[in-house]
Amino acid sequence: MNPNLKLDIFPHIFPQAFFERVKAIAGESPALAAQIKRWLHIPVLWDLQARLRMMERFPGYKQILTLSLPAIEFLEPHDRSPELARLANDGMAEIVAAHPDRFPAFVASLPMNNVPEALREMDRAIGKLGAKGIQIFTNVNGRPLDEPEFYPIFERMANRYDLPVWVHPTRTAKFADYVSESKSKYEIYWLFGWPYETSVFMARLVFSGMMEKLPNLKIITHHLGAMAPFFDARIGYGMDQLGTRTSDEDYTVILKRMAKRPVDYFRMFYADTSVNGSASATRCGLDFFGADHVLFGTDCPFDPEGGPLFVREIIKTIDSLKLKDDDRRKVYFGNAIRMLKLELPGAPKREAKPKSRPSRKKTKKKTQ
Repeated sequence: MNPNLKLDIFPHIFPQAFFERVKAIAGESPALAAQIKRWLHIPVLWDLQARLRMMERFPGYKQILTLSLPAIEFLEPHDRSPELARLANDGMAEIVAAHPDRFPAFVASLPMNNVPEALREMDRAIGKLGAKGIQIFTNVNGRPLDEPEFYPIFERMANRYDLPVWVHPTRTAKFADYVSESKSKYEIYWLFGWPYETSVFMARLVFSGMMEKLPNLKIITHHLGAMAPFFDARIGYGMDQLGTRTSDEDYTVILKRMAKRPVDYFRMFYADTSVNGSASATRCGLDFFGADHVLFGTDCPFDPEGGPLFVREIIKTIDSLKLKDDDRRKVYFGNAIRMLKLELPGAPKREAKPKSRPSRKKTKKKTQ
């Protein structure tokens, strides 16, 4: 087994043909045109050879490829988004086939504004192209993912494929920070809005009951679970009192039907290490989710150096934490091999499934 093996489960890429299509679409959208301007200065995002050269700096480093923003459903209406998703997934499969030593697998993209076609593309991408999961975003053009229309996506991933769902935040400057304003200033929509988006997505799945209906559902949240690890006690004692702050709906019935505390459902999510190399944030995430639920991820290439900085700093941070050898192996590659059912040369054929974490007894605290 390669002692340097590191499987980055959340790097982003544009397959070349897909990127050309996105640039053509952007020609009709001022908002997208601004993003294209930035992307052109990040060659590792769309230039495969530049990416391969960058990866050579890190011994044992491999990537599980995910498509970069924008979401498929943001780019095209429901009648054209399925074709765009197929273009993206075909391009990803071609990269993996050409460089399996660097890219062991890819994550499929779906046209979430067309659920029937999304299910068909899921089946094609996983069944025919070999995708090891799907990537969705925290909302579908403003719609929450706990709406019944989207349930079949989660149900099929949990019960038919038993593969993970990657979740990436999405939010634009149109989400104003104050009702008196028309847009978010200073890129706050990204700085704090994206972690909020992920946290809300998690909460909606918890309180809608989806985590109970689909106990085998494996969701990988970007940026180490966003706000949840830092606010663990706020979620814990605060949501033990769900319903005490609301008069127009009876939320107390939600607590009565739950088999365990709300915070323990939040711990059922998985998370990547993409917190830009912050040691305190990484430790916080590991403390909250446990080593069995944290996977190495970098958000490459969206750093000030266009690729290597986050990889370098996140590796440095993980190594600085002095984790137990078993936990370090789980984070760097063990959890990914197990969850994605990967067969890699020089690595264990399949990591053992971790024991479930015991739920904590429900406790009630008075509102502070």
